[in-house]
Amino acid sequence: MVQNVELALSCAWLALVAWLILRAFNQRGLLPPLHPPGPNTESAPHITAIVPARDEEANIARCLDGLLAQSYPADRLRVVVVDDQSADATPAIVSAIAAQHPQVCLLQAPPLPPGWIGKCHACQVGAYAVPPETEWLCFLDADVRPRPALLSRALATAQSERLDLLSLAPRQELGSFAERLVMPCGLYLMAFYQDLADLQSRAGDDATATGQFMLVRREVYDSLGGHAAVRGIICEDVALARVIKRAGRRVALHDGREAISARMYTGWHSLWEGVAKNLVDMLGGPVPTVVTAVAATVIAWAAWLIPAVAAVGCVNGSSSSCVALAPALAASAAAAGFHMAGAHYFGIPLWYGLLFPAGYTAGAVMAIDSLRLRLRGQVTWKGRTYP
Repeated sequence: MVQNVELALSCAWLALVAWLILRAFNQRGLLPPLHPPGPNTESAPHITAIVPARDEEANIARCLDGLLAQSYPADRLRVVVVDDQSADATPAIVSAIAAQHPQVCLLQAPPLPPGWIGKCHACQVGAYAVPPETEWLCFLDADVRPRPALLSRALATAQSERLDLLSLAPRQELGSFAERLVMPCGLYLMAFYQDLADLQSRAGDDATATGQFMLVRREVYDSLGGHAAVRGIICEDVALARVIKRAGRRVALHDGREAISARMYTGWHSLWEGVAKNLVDMLGGPVPTVVTAVAATVIAWAAWLIPAVAAVGCVNGSSSSCVALAPALAASAAAAGFHMAGAHYFGIPLWYGLLFPAGYTAGAVMAIDSLRLRLRGQVTWKGRTYP
């Protein structure tokens, strides 16, 4: 009986791994690439890029350099940086760039009003200050690095697909050990967890987006209240996409890795704080967060434990254990190969792919901490504490 259970467990493990890998690959196919850039003519619509920035001295110059190098017509592009009460050199850096480039404008966000999240407030301040001829608003995080064709390709995509909001998933730059260990596992987990077919469907009322890049029609943004409609929500990007989609407008998330990259975090501290602040929202609430964290950890470590148990039985002379070892090893090798392929995709050493059980475990601990913050009723981000 025990021997039959061992074989059944190995076969079930193989089936689970095959299903998860297939699901991840199918999800990836639901993020379409950007269209080629359209002709840059004098009739191109006016775009204002809005960059909310709080203590971004390490990133803001690189972001602005990318925006100023755009192939989009310079007389049709304006860049507004909203300094959100920075305590570092962010405003000085932007001022120096603005002095040399009239396209760039620096705004100082007033003190944060009650009930607002800092980023939402900064985005709204920037949107209120755009020139009247602006037809498209482009919200970008300060830690992104735009490539020259970014805006031309994004606008061509939005116009061709008649979108009201286009969000892009950037290529992630992973520098520290913490980023390389945890970030790929987090992205794989969302690929396993989310139903992108539903989120991308124009028939449903749910949506997905990333605040790292959001191109939205100005008249749609203004008519729905802009970021004021999501002023108190930590995951403001997804919330705004839902507001726009539920108003009957068209929303889509595309693969932007060829046109934009980002380094979201720089080590354990920023990674932990950034993930913990919104993971409960991303996973759909407290119960799904706990279930997902436990399931991810158990499944990850099963890749080592299930073949190990079968191998011990086989060494001890159990013929059924030797039979069970084959599917167990095949499944675990597939899981390791999947994560090593992911390491290659992210441009990091392949051996990080073998550390995936530790990556999911660290992510699970962050998820529990995210839940703790929610139960405590406070979330801290960039020196501010939000209820």
